[in-house]
Amino acid sequence: MDANKQTHGGEDRRNRTQNIVEHLTDERADMLVQFCKIAGVDPWEEQHSPEEVHTLLQEFCEILVDYLAAGHFGLYQRCIDGEERREEIRNLAEQLYPRIAETTQIALDFNDKYESDKANELKPAFSDDLSVLGQALAVRIELEDKLLKVIH
Repeated sequence: MDANKQTHGGEDRRNRTQNIVEHLTDERADMLVQFCKIAGVDPWEEQHSPEEVHTLLQEFCEILVDYLAAGHFGLYQRCIDGEERREEIRNLAEQLYPRIAETTQIALDFNDKYESDKANELKPAFSDDLSVLGQALAVRIELEDKLLKVIH
């Protein structure tokens, strides 16, 4: 019976990890779609109303924060809290986490700066800020993929 519990416990952990990974990658895909939408809009051109730009930006900020939370409170917190038993994953997570945390801060700074702005009140640095965010997200995704590869 104990061996059976261990097997089921291991399966439960693997299923939880798989669910966390799926949730993270789903949130990431949604975030990237929204990023592309907002990156393709010039808020100072008249092709989009200020309300449309504002709505796109709000949607993007919301999914950005959801994506960050999925990584932090799902995958990384699991490693930080010692719930991950595989040493290779724990070690890699510890190695990557400081860089991932830097990308989190860049994303949170962007969110704080733009989440409540009206589209016609966007900061003049919006394009530059979006570019910096895009670079940070690219680094984050690369780091996450390294961790996800080891998990699988």
